[in-house]
This record gives sequence, structure tokens and C-alpha cells, in this order.
Amino acid sequence: MDLDETTHLIRAAAERAATYHASLPERGVAPTPESLAALAEFDEPFPEWPAAADETLAMLDRLGSPATMATTGGRYFGFVNGAVLPATMAAHILATAWDQNAALSAMSPLASRVRSVVSRWLVDALHLPTGSEAMFVGGATVANLCGLAAGRDFVLSQVGWDAAGDGLIGAPPVSVIVGEQAHSTIAKSLSIIGLGRKRVIVAPTDDQGRIIPSRLPNVDGPVIVSTQAGELNTGAFDPFEEIIDWARQRNSWVHVDGAIGLWAAASRARRHLTAGMNGADSWATDGHKWLNVPYDSGIILIRDAALLRPTMSARAGYLPEGDLDPMHHTPQSSQRARAFDAWAALRTLGRSGLADLVDRCSDHAQRFAAGLRAAGIEVLNEVVINQVLVGFADDAATDRVIDHIQRSGECWCGGTMWRGRKAMRISVSSWATTEADVDRSLAAITAARDAGL
Repeated sequence: MDLDETTHLIRAAAERAATYHASLPERGVAPTPESLAALAEFDEPFPEWPAAADETLAMLDRLGSPATMATTGGRYFGFVNGAVLPATMAAHILATAWDQNAALSAMSPLASRVRSVVSRWLVDALHLPTGSEAMFVGGATVANLCGLAAGRDFVLSQVGWDAAGDGLIGAPPVSVIVGEQAHSTIAKSLSIIGLGRKRVIVAPTDDQGRIIPSRLPNVDGPVIVSTQAGELNTGAFDPFEEIIDWARQRNSWVHVDGAIGLWAAASRARRHLTAGMNGADSWATDGHKWLNVPYDSGIILIRDAALLRPTMSARAGYLPEGDLDPMHHTPQSSQRARAFDAWAALRTLGRSGLADLVDRCSDHAQRFAAGLRAAGIEVLNEVVINQVLVGFADDAATDRVIDHIQRSGECWCGGTMWRGRKAMRISVSSWATTEADVDRSLAAITAARDAGL
């Protein structure tokens, strides 16, 4: 393919992307049965001969675009999925053309510099301790893994054990304390780093899923405490100041799973929810949730990045050992330069725009809650950020309502389990959501409830 053909193809892709984006307000959120049935056309034998690139692109657009879930629009409220800001979409397209490997500064001085800038901006925006560093990974699962692995190595080093060098066989036991509503990614991460899913000590929580500090266990030895900023059903925040005070008395490591809630620190109106959070040792969040950058973009922030290096570093004669190279501070070696997306989002939004994004989504959640209550529908949580937890008459009714909403295409909400009952979860995470979107979705939810009466 020559230069002219490549240029034509890139422009065609951008035009198709723009056409797709423009269609979002009018199309249903979920794909139609017909568009899903058409996906069978992908099931062709592996081609024997090359195909024209423009034909391949056209096929992907023709079959793929109608079959997408419209997560980048304003009426998708499932799984706490973010949308994608226009600036980050454009930056992502350009960065894909660059195809930089961000593993080492020697591979991409550009990626290294931008990561450093974004790290400084994030620490500033989220009011974390000066000197903390941010590294980009595939998602909050890996970010949690990094924070917990650093914590494991730190607390074991306090009793003279080198976990990175000697492994865990024969190591002193590590107590890991989590709340009753800890996200499943914490258990997954603990399993991967060898601390086990079943060995956690579960701390009691209140009716919103917040750890109750007075009921933390009496433990000694190496201890890690995993807290939450933004419980994934209720949006609740653990009482960080009391928990961290308890942990510091035991020289413990405190990690914050803040996949969505960490961003509340950027809002003047909601920053109080994160009070004391900056006293922790590591923090995990997602850029592809509330920052609205493309998938996949998780962020691990750590007070002392040097504590990631013993476990994460790669050693070989051909590898340089840069001070803050991502290869030596994250599980991956080769990795795309995710910081470009975050840089575009943060520079375009600025401090005020980031705060407005958090506040606008949270205000939409409040509008949802008020509208639901006015319609006689139960709201199960204290709506403090972007999460609304909704209850219907019984589990069967909840299933019927969710199914009706999803099939209608008017909006998309998912189900969850909360304290032994089925519930519907509304997660307002998209920059594109408007008050009109909320009102249209409220009408759809009420109609779905009424259809089951």
C-alpha cells in the first residue's frame, strides 16, 4: 500500500467514525436483533488471499457500527462504563498512527515525557501527596494488583522478608482486610499475587457498604487494608481518616480501590467524600470510567514508585534501567502509550472542566433519584456521586424491568445484587449525558415498571 492509499484509508476511517458518532442521539442504545443477526457474516473462512483494505474497513463499519452498544452516547448507564471525550478520541486516533511503545523512555521519549506530565497533573487534581507517581495499566483490576503487590512486598520487608526475591513459600503470613462489599477485582488481584481469595479478613460494613472502623479486627504482623472510594453499587466512601489511623498504629499498608470515586477529589463540591484518602499508600482508578478516555486505561498511583520496582522490573542485558520506565513499574513490558489519551482529556478539561464533569454526572444521578422517588420507585442508596441503586417489588419484577428497558433501546441499565436482593444499577459516567437524556430514561424506566404491573 503506497502513501496515498494509506492517507485515503485513514481519512475514510475518520469519516466513518464521525458518521457513527453523529448517529448516537437518534439510534437505540442496544443493538437491534437484526444487527446482531448480521454479525454472522463475519463467520467466513480464513481468506486465502489478501483483501482490499478499504473493503475490509467498509465491512467492519457496515456490520460493526449497527451492532455496537452505544456506550459513547448519553443514555448508557451500565457497568460504570465511561464514554469517550471528543478530544481523547481524536488524540487516540493520532496516537494510534504513532504506534509508540511506552515501555521504556529509550523506545519513546515522547511517551515518557507525556506520562510524567500527566502523572504530575493527576497528583495535583486528586490532591494526593507530592511526589506520588501515576503509571498506566489496562484497567483498575491491574491497578489494584499493582498497589496490593507493592503493599505485600512492603509489609513483608518490615519483618525482614524479601518477597520479590524469595517468593512467598515460607514467608510470614500477611493479613489482608477488606470490606464486605469489596469489588471482585480485589479478590482477583489477591489471587494473582499469591495472597489468596479465601484468606481475607472481612470487615463489617454499614448499609451503604462503608467499612465500620470500630469493628476492624485486632491483628498484628504484616497487614494490608484495602479500602474503597466509590462503592460500585452505592458510590459510598470508606471513612479513610479513621481506617488509616488504625492502620498506621500497626505499620500497615493502605490501598484505595477508587475505580470511580477517586475522581470525586477533583470536585470542590464532593471532595469532602475523600477526606483523609491522601493518607493512603496506593490508589487505583480507571481513566476509561469517569475521565472518559478510550478503553483500556487503568491508573495506579503510588506514594513511593520505587516500591513497585522490585516486583515489576524486567532484567536483561539489552534493557536500559530508566528511573521511572513503565516496563519496570507495571506488569506489562510492551504497552501502548495510554497517557496520550489522559493528557488530551485533562488538558482539554482543565481543573474546572474536570470538576464540572464529576459534578454534572453526580447531579444527573440526583435527578434520576428524585424522578424515581416521585414515580413511587424505591432508591436503595444515599446518592452521593454518580451511582443510583434502584429496587422494585421483588426479584422477578426487577428482572422484568431491566429486560424491558434493555430491549426498548431507550436507555441501558444493568442488574446487581445488593444485600440479598436483586436491584438495578444506574451509573451516570458519560460526559455526553444531558438532563433530557435523564428525563427520557426516567420515562423509559417508569414505563418498564408499569408494563410489569
